[in-house]
Amino acid sequence: MKQLEGYWRHRLTNIAGVALSGVAVVVAVIPLVAMMAWVVGKGAGAIDLNFFTNLPVPTGQSGGGMINAIAGTILLIVIASVIGLPIGILSGIFLYQRGGTLFGTAVRYVTDVIAGTPSIIAGVIAYGLLVVTLGHFSALSGGVALALLMFPTVTRATEEALRLIPPAIHEAGLALGLPEWRTMVSIILPSALSGIITAIMLGIGRVAGETAPLLFTAFGNPAVQLSPSQPVEALPLQIWYYATSPYQDWQRQAWAGALVLFALIVLLNLVARFLVWRTRANVQIV
Repeated sequence: MKQLEGYWRHRLTNIAGVALSGVAVVVAVIPLVAMMAWVVGKGAGAIDLNFFTNLPVPTGQSGGGMINAIAGTILLIVIASVIGLPIGILSGIFLYQRGGTLFGTAVRYVTDVIAGTPSIIAGVIAYGLLVVTLGHFSALSGGVALALLMFPTVTRATEEALRLIPPAIHEAGLALGLPEWRTMVSIILPSALSGIITAIMLGIGRVAGETAPLLFTAFGNPAVQLSPSQPVEALPLQIWYYATSPYQDWQRQAWAGALVLFALIVLLNLVARFLVWRTRANVQIV
């Protein structure tokens, strides 16, 4: 009888836990779906071919597009990724291997402090380091500001992805006579590839919509500019500028810009997942 009571108690506890988890998922998904529906509903009607091919029009006129902001956003993400992703991934690998040392603890602490720093501080730092030094705003200074915000997220997510790999796999590589670096490159990293790709996407998603750092660095540009040494426009800046304007057409385009920015992040995630699938199919442990 006691065994039967224990069985049903555990059974009911399990059902309650699953039910509460399902409710939590629904509560978390509802705001996301509502936000997506709101942005699509507001922005879809303002998107046409001109939006992707034309420059912004002067104040008070209708029409125009955001080709300068789209190009500038892509350039800023590329610069931030080139700088921030290697630092974040390598730092995550270091914390995985040496995180228990005094220096590793210091690195983790500094990373957490930077991760909690307001984004505007990153813009001020990049402004002092590059804008003041170079004497002008630029895409490079904007990319550096975004990289400062990107690498802490990538670092901690990479470390957690590597820690999910069973220690036995690491030990098996060493038992086969492989050096530490070869075990990491040939066994651990391929096994944690999905988690690392997720860390990369989290880092890009963390900075793709940032506006405050770009006010001090990229500054904005009414023309299409692909030079890292020149000021550039960005979708978050253009959205903020249009959304706070008194013109209805600009407000409509602000919603369209928000939809394009959201679609860009989704596209990057889809590409990343496809690359993970292709890489897993081709990975061979040597």
